[in-house]
Amino acid sequence: MISLVFPAYNPGPAVEQTWLAAREFLRAQPSPWEILFVCDGCTDGTQERLEKLGATTGESRIRVVGYAPNRGKGYAVRYGLLAARGRWRVFTDVDLAYRFEDVVRLADELRAGADVAIASREHPDSVIQLPPRHLAYAYRRRLQSKVFGKVARTILPLTQLDTQAGLKGMSASVAEQLLPSLTCSGFGFDCELLTACARYNIAVTEVPVCVRYEDTASTTGMGSTVRMLREIWQIRRVWRKNGFPPPARVGADSLPGIPADHGDPGHSKAA
Repeated sequence: MISLVFPAYNPGPAVEQTWLAAREFLRAQPSPWEILFVCDGCTDGTQERLEKLGATTGESRIRVVGYAPNRGKGYAVRYGLLAARGRWRVFTDVDLAYRFEDVVRLADELRAGADVAIASREHPDSVIQLPPRHLAYAYRRRLQSKVFGKVARTILPLTQLDTQAGLKGMSASVAEQLLPSLTCSGFGFDCELLTACARYNIAVTEVPVCVRYEDTASTTGMGSTVRMLREIWQIRRVWRKNGFPPPARVGADSLPGIPADHGDPGHSKAA
């Protein structure tokens, strides 16, 4: 089975469209999938909306989990990946910035033997779709992503050109070994995960994607960027001092022991 995790923090009524799209996706898949919505301390009724949809339709392959208070995207992703039951586990943004076709392409890489697979907007086969009115916005986002990636590769032992794309996946064994050792709960989680992969010589496969910019809302403004830079500097300090603790071998029953939050609560949009 393949698990797909959606971390969510106050996405509003639009989450219902994601739930319906997820159900249609499940119906079309020849292989077994499950989908988890992780409500990260939502206060806008998201968990209730999703649970009502599940009760109304009887769709058992979509699960809703949650906790309070809000702890950050990194914490939500770790929580969901460890609660998942699949042999391969993927997470992506709840606003569906990446198509389900991209999710399947990345999952296929995992099924083919990749330990970790990540979407890369810098891959030569990737495509960006946007209306002309968003060209300036997309340019700023791309420039911001390039600058952040350059800084991250300078500070951390990373080689990937796109560390922050909101679509990544791994095998269950990698998830259960590495995730309990990670502590970053904000957007820096992606960099910490890739740093841990470098530390333990886990190969990372980069996968092309089609990215859609349908609005100019973003959770990666200047304030978030500064917090992300602080997070990756903290990751560097921990990595250089400790080389990371040995990867734990635990499963979903270890969820209460997920490290407390360490970073800013950031969510949903692809950086």
